[in-house]
Amino acid sequence: MTALAALPLASGLFADDEPVLQSTPLLAGVEIPQFADTSSWSLRSVRRPANVAPSAWNINFTGVAEAAWNLRAREIGMALLNPTHPAVTARLLNLRARPAQGRSVRAIIQRLGTLATWAADHGLPPELSCWQDHDSRAFITNLQTRLGPSSVHTYVALIKLLHRMAPLLTGGGLHTDPWPGTTSRKVAELQKTTHLSTPNIPPQTWFAMVRAAWQYLHVFAPDILAARRRYQHLQSQAAAATAGREQKLHAYLADLANIVPLHTDRVPRTCEAVQPDGVNWRMLSLMIGIDDHRRPLQGGRKTGVYHRMRAAVHDAVAAGRGRPGGLLAEHAIVVRLDGTSSPWHPGLCSRTIAEESLALRAAAYVFIAALSMMRDSEIREITRGSVTEFYGAPALTSTKRKHDPDLPIQHWWIIEPVAEAIGIAEELSVHPELIFAADEAHAKAGGGFDSPTVVRNFITRVNAGTGYHGLHIPTARVTPHMFRKTMAMLTEQEPGGEIALGIQLKHVAARTLANHTTHAYGASDAQWDKLLGTAVQHARFQRLSDFYDAHHDGQNIGFGPGAEQLKAAFDDLKAQMRELVAAGHARQGDRRVEQDLLRKARISIRFGKLNHCTLNEANPVGAKCLEGNVRVPDGHRGPLIDRCQPGRCANSIISPDHLPIWQAEQTSLRKLALDEKLPDARRALIQRQLDDVQAVISRVNREDEA
Repeated sequence: MTALAALPLASGLFADDEPVLQSTPLLAGVEIPQFADTSSWSLRSVRRPANVAPSAWNINFTGVAEAAWNLRAREIGMALLNPTHPAVTARLLNLRARPAQGRSVRAIIQRLGTLATWAADHGLPPELSCWQDHDSRAFITNLQTRLGPSSVHTYVALIKLLHRMAPLLTGGGLHTDPWPGTTSRKVAELQKTTHLSTPNIPPQTWFAMVRAAWQYLHVFAPDILAARRRYQHLQSQAAAATAGREQKLHAYLADLANIVPLHTDRVPRTCEAVQPDGVNWRMLSLMIGIDDHRRPLQGGRKTGVYHRMRAAVHDAVAAGRGRPGGLLAEHAIVVRLDGTSSPWHPGLCSRTIAEESLALRAAAYVFIAALSMMRDSEIREITRGSVTEFYGAPALTSTKRKHDPDLPIQHWWIIEPVAEAIGIAEELSVHPELIFAADEAHAKAGGGFDSPTVVRNFITRVNAGTGYHGLHIPTARVTPHMFRKTMAMLTEQEPGGEIALGIQLKHVAARTLANHTTHAYGASDAQWDKLLGTAVQHARFQRLSDFYDAHHDGQNIGFGPGAEQLKAAFDDLKAQMRELVAAGHARQGDRRVEQDLLRKARISIRFGKLNHCTLNEANPVGAKCLEGNVRVPDGHRGPLIDRCQPGRCANSIISPDHLPIWQAEQTSLRKLALDEKLPDARRALIQRQLDDVQAVISRVNREDEA
């Protein structure tokens, strides 16, 4: 850490040799910056989040090089990083007890540099005690002409901080708050909203990208990994010596099973020129056991050995032994959207295997981000061996950083395909612990893992190979945090989705397991509404059609009054179909006509986990959820799911698939009722719930016996 020239000012509160990180767990053996360091404070002694670049893991003071501003910046940084420091607490500053994160302090110092530059340009002295309120207001007014409200809000907060921390700053701070009694948000005219500014990924891009990621993981991955392993094996076995190269080549070609690798023309070459004869001489050199960048099989003087070797290779190609790429004998066959089929890749070679390995790693990231609803910071903290089981379901462990000072290990429930993606990412990772990071050597060489760039490059790579594998992703702006927002919106459409989101997103509140942020994540989207409406209606009709077929195949589709109404409606439709057949308007077994009748009948049914609801919005007779003085939200149509009483409602259907859930609930409630420590009121409530459950099961048993 190099310092600027000696400053004429010294802090009256902090000693020059004081470490600036006194309230944060530190890594052993790493130098800690001191207060006297005026150029920058490195944060290397604090564990760096995986999604933060090393270059961003420091606090830079180059924007506040002037002596007074530099000292002021360091004092502010010292106080925010160590809010319980004796010098801070002695001045009764109302700072949060939790130390500020280094990135937050870095941003505050950068904004302070902007203020210092503006002050110098406008002739204001560096001593804040000489400033008037209108000076601070003029600075904010200037910013409002070129920045949005959210950015202006952070600068207003800085001005207020300079007033609040005045007792701590050498030379003093701002004497007064230029906007007393007014919040920073209001000064900046930043409207408070429950909606997130993060947009959803457009549906056409979302579906195409998730499909492409899964195709890479499930279909292309075996080829990519196999080719990668073979290339690594060839590299490990090859020798740098070129002695006996002609003998090695003839021994290789003597085995008719060995092929000659040829260049492919999928994308323009960047690392080597394609030879006129199409032979990948570099790859062939490795195959015969020579690793020499001088290309011993084609370079050097055109001697007799040179001509004999080339002739032998060309003869092998003419005999049909040439293969594009050369690392694999064949590649997986894919069927494109137009119905044609072909190998997904023209041929993996030493160059394309590196490109496709990066694309496969990107596919794993995209798939995990899309289907786990984890933040980018949490995905980047996934370590090897993180797939586990949590409450009987597959889960992923990672560090949750946002708003959590203790950095707890959290569990995200996942599906088996996500677990498969994690396994592939583990094999591709070069980092000793993390699966989405570069090791130290790669990071220093500029080969780090930048999530936004990875997503963009994946889309570009997929679209570059559309002619081979048929995949194409419509171009749109896609960033890592948009995956979380989009999947949350889709999950919200399901029954109980808000509570599920509250748990999976870690928005856990004591009252409802969700909060306003959860609502914002699950808010509807104009681009998706039309598609989701169509998709939901199609899925609902397909389920209804399955019920119709099951009923007429003699299966019992459910119990209760709602089930009887539905069965009667199905019988009426079947009777109409028989009449049409008898009148010659349809043929026996005409599926299309029968499906049209079912669709035109507009049977009202909502499928659920505990029961199905047949409430008719136009005539909600017998709906228990709407009985009494119930205030229905404006614009709401249909039942109130949170007031559903499956065992008492005339519109309820308990299907055979629901029965195991009710029986499990009965067992659970009976076990709870035996607890002698329960208060009477709680016991009575459990008994009422048990009576309701038993009533449902008893009715099912009676109807089943009948």
